[in-house]
Amino acid sequence: LRLLPRQRYLRAERAEVSALERKRNVLCCLITRILKVEKQLHIDDLVFRVIDACQKGELGPGLQFLSFRCHSVDVLSCVLHLLNQGYLRRQEERPHVLEY
Repeated sequence: LRLLPRQRYLRAERAEVSALERKRNVLCCLITRILKVEKQLHIDDLVFRVIDACQKGELGPGLQFLSFRCHSVDVLSCVLHLLNQGYLRRQEERPHVLEY
């Protein structure tokens, strides 16, 4: 029986998964922070604010993080995740408006 060294691509995959998880966590934090302040917001406005905050590297008052590129698909995916978790909800009469 001969043991082979660990494959490098497995370590690379783990690093990518970890980076994606951190990115999702930052996006979810941004979404909840913005909606805590605004209470309700049109989904398009929320997406633009989150993307803008990512580009500027701003998490909120006094908090900074490394800026990274995010796309509307990333933000919408996190919005759906937060809706499923029950942190956000849609207005029944206006489903394009999100509430915290």
